[in-house]
Amino acid sequence: MAVKVLFVCLGNICRSPTAHGVFQHLVTQAGLQRAIYVDSAGTGDWHVGRSPDKRATQAAKQRGYDLSPLRARQFNVEDLQVFDYVLAMDQENLQGILALKSQPQRGHVGLFLQFAKNAEYKEVPDPYYGGSKGFERVLDLIESASHGLLEHLQKQQLT
Repeated sequence: MAVKVLFVCLGNICRSPTAHGVFQHLVTQAGLQRAIYVDSAGTGDWHVGRSPDKRATQAAKQRGYDLSPLRARQFNVEDLQVFDYVLAMDQENLQGILALKSQPQRGHVGLFLQFAKNAEYKEVPDPYYGGSKGFERVLDLIESASHGLLEHLQKQQLT
């Protein structure tokens, strides 16, 4: 049975699809695509069905990640029963997830950057209203946390 990981941000067009694409890439490189299932969602519903933001897609593509197959979907309470790891990009979205919780969740619910090594940030900042440097910073943070998460899963879940 695969370990299921869900990345969550506000609209599911910048941060969480970037995390989805980067982490999926690492999982595939490690040959673990049957052992780890990856998805992403947004706490808001206004982008449902849309592709990731063009700036996020372009920044990711420059580093070898393909976000083009991804489409935004809204987080729902059932995700807490399906996913082993529900990882929010920031405290606001984490609080939104926890507010929906009516019963114990299946697995770990927390901030994604807890898996980053030596991260100066606790949250992945939203790059939506900023320039291209914001998307690069988001990628730096997500790459670090993705490596840490994969290492964690290999030690804890896949042994």
